[in-house]
Amino acid sequence: MSSPAAPEVQMRPVEMHIYRPTDPAWATVVKSELCTGKKAAGICRHIELDVSGTNLAGRCFPGQSIGVLPDGVDGTGRPHKLRLYSLASPSRGEDGKGNVISTTVKRMIDEHWETHRLFLGVASNWLCDLQVGDRIRVSGPNGKKFVLPVNTNAHDYVFFATGTGIAPYRGMIIDLLEANCSSQIALIMGSPYQTDLLYHDFFLRMAQQYPNFHYLTAISRERNGEFDRLYVQDRLRVDADRLLPILTGGRALVYICGLAGMELGIFQELALMLNGSTLEQFLKVDPEAMRDVRRWNRSMIHKQVRPTPRVFMEVYA
Repeated sequence: MSSPAAPEVQMRPVEMHIYRPTDPAWATVVKSELCTGKKAAGICRHIELDVSGTNLAGRCFPGQSIGVLPDGVDGTGRPHKLRLYSLASPSRGEDGKGNVISTTVKRMIDEHWETHRLFLGVASNWLCDLQVGDRIRVSGPNGKKFVLPVNTNAHDYVFFATGTGIAPYRGMIIDLLEANCSSQIALIMGSPYQTDLLYHDFFLRMAQQYPNFHYLTAISRERNGEFDRLYVQDRLRVDADRLLPILTGGRALVYICGLAGMELGIFQELALMLNGSTLEQFLKVDPEAMRDVRRWNRSMIHKQVRPTPRVFMEVYA
């Protein structure tokens, strides 16, 4: 299936490293609330930070991250290292003036496999424990490649997320829809259970309010209505009637954010459902690799399977 020539993608210019970790700014917690269901397997909080009076105000954008310097020291007595957290706030900030930014934080609670002792993530639990009025040290912003394009109406969007990878899309989608962007926008959110969906009620409301916004969930350990268990890449197949017109229209950008490994399944499904110049908008695949798409592995990405500048990835272990 062929498609129109894709317009060149020019990304939004953003600033980075306004504050370095060695000379951070101070921010004040103004909100901390759960953004998953109360019975969720994991605990995730939406945390808002007031950065008014600093040079971060009005200069942090969706797709970027901020650095957080937790209080205290590690086991060697050294100050805890910087952690990066994706911004969940739109360009206008949570307050409409750029003074309040936000992020999405999942508590890290695990057991050490050798000692059987409880392990708590240093920064994540520290952040989630903070109360309104507490002050923290922040740096950044970081990142310039995982942002929206300059001309948002020139493109359609397919966003893939798992877990806290949803954070940048919250801000991006608010930016797009509040600007009356007429593009087609699809968000595919994956989680193990329905209760683990982050910002679920918010995205449902947005989908009802804006006909050009499509919100699709992929639940991997429960049935998805009429469908069996689904991963994010499976939505490309089961919702092809909705997603294929977006992908073949010659305007689409694909964003992938979440756990490392999700990109492989997405690339495989794209290769199976698209062909010719349409596939080449998103992936450059060696002919030998196309012989058996289902046998692809992650070591082939950026080698035999190369995403084009129309595919944006932020994945983490």
